[in-house]
Amino acid sequence: MVATPIGNLNDITARALTVLRGVDVIACEDTRVTGTLLHRFGIATAMTPYHDHNADQARPKLLAQLAAGGRIALVSDAGTPLISDPGYKLVRACADVNIPVVPIPGPSALLAGLVIAGLPTDRVMFAGFLPQKSGARRAELLELKDLKATLVFYESAQRLPEALSDLHAVLGPRPAAVCREMTKLYEEARRGTLAELATAYAAEGPPKGEIVIVVGGAPALSTSSEDLDTALRKALATMTVRDAADVVAEAFQEPRRRIYQRALELGKDDSPEK
Repeated sequence: MVATPIGNLNDITARALTVLRGVDVIACEDTRVTGTLLHRFGIATAMTPYHDHNADQARPKLLAQLAAGGRIALVSDAGTPLISDPGYKLVRACADVNIPVVPIPGPSALLAGLVIAGLPTDRVMFAGFLPQKSGARRAELLELKDLKATLVFYESAQRLPEALSDLHAVLGPRPAAVCREMTKLYEEARRGTLAELATAYAAEGPPKGEIVIVVGGAPALSTSSEDLDTALRKALATMTVRDAADVVAEAFQEPRRRIYQRALELGKDDSPEK
């Protein structure tokens, strides 16, 4: 699995070039696209098409070649294979017959967009391409609405204004970034709320280039002190202070130390006078 540049050809790694030169054949989505990369670095390795439309016919041939001791590199048109690209069935088929699969890491639009968006990266949900029609797009976004994770989408430039409008309508006023043409000459990261970005692109019209949209996760629900106290008192009726604090902190997604301190205070307040 060899990652290839998403724009700037100089992003190819030395290891990737060594592998592409040393394998018997390169399986690729489009031989014209991969051919440009190979020509740039003087690589003469043979190519064979492998994409969604021919995979069922091509896969057995690739597996037979691998079983006979052949070496094959799988690449996508740009970026890391299998990230919104064909290939996972080939990896699974190799695993089923104990053919080793080795990742050759490198460029990825997903990671490039994530690291320049200015949003949390500790928990991330990659949702790939959203449906093309608004109704289906909003239905899918509803499934992601409550996730407390940064959301990452790929999107067509032509659909960007409509997609941002639907994102704002379903997800609300969240921080977001539109990352465009990464690693290329006109690379751009535009940040703002979903409402601001939707308004801007609606006025300007669709931009050019490849698009990654990064959106902040679901905001934490504000919890009233009364709700916390009620839950703590109920838990303290059957649990130790420590256990009650653990259960309530988890349920309300609140810092355990704060909840434990409040549980101690409630324990004192509710104890009978002597």
